[in-house]
Amino acid sequence: MALNDRLRTVFVESLGLDEDVDVENLKYRDIEQWDSVGHMALVAAIEDEFDVELDTEQVIDMSSFKVAVDMLKGLGVED
Repeated sequence: MALNDRLRTVFVESLGLDEDVDVENLKYRDIEQWDSVGHMALVAAIEDEFDVELDTEQVIDMSSFKVAVDMLKGLGVED
């Protein structure tokens, strides 16, 4: 499964979103589910799914789906 597809599934499941939500254009606090608590749940789910550990700066900087994709690629996660 491609990186974007895996990450989309993580966003949908960890934030409790409907399948039809446009996750690829989602940004932090765009929706009520992605608040500070939802953000930490999302970070934990990303770390579990991709077997990575995000540092504090990465957690703070993860402000959108696109940023998350770029961050994972920077950590060596491939499609």
